[in-house]
Formats: sequence, structure tokens, C-alpha cells
Amino acid sequence: MASGLHLEQYIDSKTNRINDVDLLLEYIFINIGLENLPNELQRNFSHMRDLDQKTQNVMNTIDEISDDYLKTIKDLTPEKRSEKTGNIHKMFNRAKEYSDDKVHLAIQTYELVDKHIRRLDSDLAKFEAEIKEKALNTNKKEEETSKMKKRKKKVPEKGTTKKKGQSDDEETPTKKRKRKKAETESAIASVLPGLTMAHPSDVLDMPVDPNEPTYCLCHQVSYGEMIACDKTDCPIEWFHFACVGLTTKPKGRWYCPKCSTERKKK
Repeated sequence: MASGLHLEQYIDSKTNRINDVDLLLEYIFINIGLENLPNELQRNFSHMRDLDQKTQNVMNTIDEISDDYLKTIKDLTPEKRSEKTGNIHKMFNRAKEYSDDKVHLAIQTYELVDKHIRRLDSDLAKFEAEIKEKALNTNKKEEETSKMKKRKKKVPEKGTTKKKGQSDDEETPTKKRKRKKAETESAIASVLPGLTMAHPSDVLDMPVDPNEPTYCLCHQVSYGEMIACDKTDCPIEWFHFACVGLTTKPKGRWYCPKCSTERKKK
């Protein structure tokens, strides 16, 4: 099924009913792609566990090499000392790369879930709006049909009296229209209890969680590709690629504009 299939067309292709909740669930899982979400999350979490294990293995190796270095440092030549400390330094860098990859993967996982939630909210709003529109159109057609039938009826003869037993409080056409409208809105509420009407664009433009941390020079939340400054005391730490003029992750160490300027002054 094409992902661009309109919700109302999808429902009409399956059934003429507008209150089939099973169809809504089928549309959500097939057309939005929620059926693949658990697999994607499981794959990401599995990868993060692998990165954790790699980091731990490297740290264990660093402990062993460091212990051996401290025990034999007196017997080592300056060249050997430099070689061993350089090796330890490289291993620390490798552990940091694993940790950075894990953070990037965690951010991607968060964005994956957030994207699906926003799309789900949007499609639910569309679904509710289309149901209301369809119900109102049906009611309008019934009213037009009723008016046409009344026009075809003969005009009552002058002097015709009210039928015996007819009440003065009998429903007028205006009262009937109001009653039908109330019944329509009640039917919609029973189909989608607890949901409120909203325009799809309102859902897509909903505000970001105020408790979510901000990063980068733009002071925005995490999104897309991000990179961490290699200076340990960097006040910002994480930056969006676009904000610092990057398109791919650079090799080796990377410093943000502020930290780079401070390093040059030294």
C-alpha cells in the first residue's frame, strides 16, 4: 500500500462504515509504519549494548596496561615509556569514539520515536476531521432529499384544519435539523471517545517539550546529525552539523568555534 494513500480513500476502499476502529488500527500500523518500529528500536538498542561492551573491553585493557606500566616504569627507557603512554592514550580515544557513537545512536532512536508519535498524532487528527466531515455531508444530503420530497407534495387546500390528535409541540423542520445535527455529533463522539478535534497542521506545529535539554550555538533541542567538542570543559559540548558548517564527521579531534579560538590564544 502506498504511503501517500489518503485516509478517507483507504476507508472507502474497505467499507462504507465510518466507525470501524479496526480499520483505523490497520491504517496506523500499515500506512504509518508502526509495525516496523519495534524492530528498529530493538536493532538500535542491540547496537548500543554492543558499543557498551566494546567500551568496557577497552577500559579493562587500559587498566591492565596501566598496572603493568606502573610496575615496570623504573626499568623502562624513555622511548618505551613514551610508547606505552601513547598506546594508553590511543585506547582512551577509541573508548571515547565508542561512547560518542552510542550517544549519536541514542539521539537517533529518540528522534525515530518522536517522528512516529508526531505522524501518528497528525493522522489521528485527519481521521477525526474526515469522519466529522463525512457525517455532516451525509446529514446534509438527507436534509436536501427531505426538502425535495416536500416540494413534490401538493399544497394543502385553503381552510384545511389540523388533524385530530396533532399536537402544537410537534417537531418543525427546524427542530428536526437541530435534532439530526445533535445525533450526528453524538455518533462521532462515540466513535472516537476522548479525542478532540484538531487541524493536522496544529499537531505538526505542537511545541517542543520544555523539559528537553538544548544544545549547540542555536540553543535548540537535538535533531539530525550532531558532533561533540573534544574539549573536556566545553560549556556547550554538542553541536548540529549545519550550525558549525559540517556535512560529515571529521577525522580525529574536533573543537567548536569558541574552543578553537581559545586554543589558538594559548
